[in-house]
Amino acid sequence: MRVFCLLLMMLVIAYGAPACSAEHDNLHLASLEWPPYVSHSLPGEGLIAAVVKAGAKESQLPVTIAYFPWSRAVQAGLEEKNFAGYFPAFYLKEREKSCYFSHSLGNSTVGFAYLKNKQFDWHNLTDLHAYTIGVVHEYANGEGFDMLVKQHVLTTDSAPSDISNVRKLLAGRVDAIVIDKNVLRQLLISDNSLDKNKLNIMFHPKELTNFTMHICFQRNAKGLRLQQAFNAGLSSIKLKQFENQYFAQLQQVGVAGVAGAAGR
Repeated sequence: MRVFCLLLMMLVIAYGAPACSAEHDNLHLASLEWPPYVSHSLPGEGLIAAVVKAGAKESQLPVTIAYFPWSRAVQAGLEEKNFAGYFPAFYLKEREKSCYFSHSLGNSTVGFAYLKNKQFDWHNLTDLHAYTIGVVHEYANGEGFDMLVKQHVLTTDSAPSDISNVRKLLAGRVDAIVIDKNVLRQLLISDNSLDKNKLNIMFHPKELTNFTMHICFQRNAKGLRLQQAFNAGLSSIKLKQFENQYFAQLQQVGVAGVAGAAGR
């Protein structure tokens, strides 16, 4: 077998044929509905999905995306053999123990949304102890914030999705919610299920954190090989230029609620 693969590698070098064992070259990824970053309903399946596809195309890796609730996407991406990994994963040092991170796919600005007729302000994380804060189950919200939650210094209320959190905020069940700035913009403009009180939702000017987003590849030999191949292709993509072009495209085709998210 070793001699066969060596001969096949020589043919690859000579004729540019596909790499050995093509079945491993499918980039099958788990993700979630998270517009404007990942969504069935958007061109390219969302901005970050489009970045993944562009990087994979440079590396000649076919891409397929399976959609799940977030906790299930993480489980499937890391544990099921037919997946290469999951995305978009925020970079956390502790996550390096469970997966190989791709290079950055872009950034997510995370902060607090609140109602403008309610009292909410903060300067240090410990200031947040006075509030009940809505979070999404198993989302990372910054190491400092997450540590205070684990230590029961902060009071949080967990929801399965961002839209559930927005509804809780409008209903007065929480004082504020943790949410990505672009995701909030998308929901407020495009989700018709929200009542008129959504006009009272504000995004606090002080950021909680700014995450880089990545593919989290399974931590095995296949995952490492795919990570290295994908990173080689992604390195040729100019992310900010790609983002601007993507949102300009959405504006041209009139996708509601997404064009205004450009230039964060």
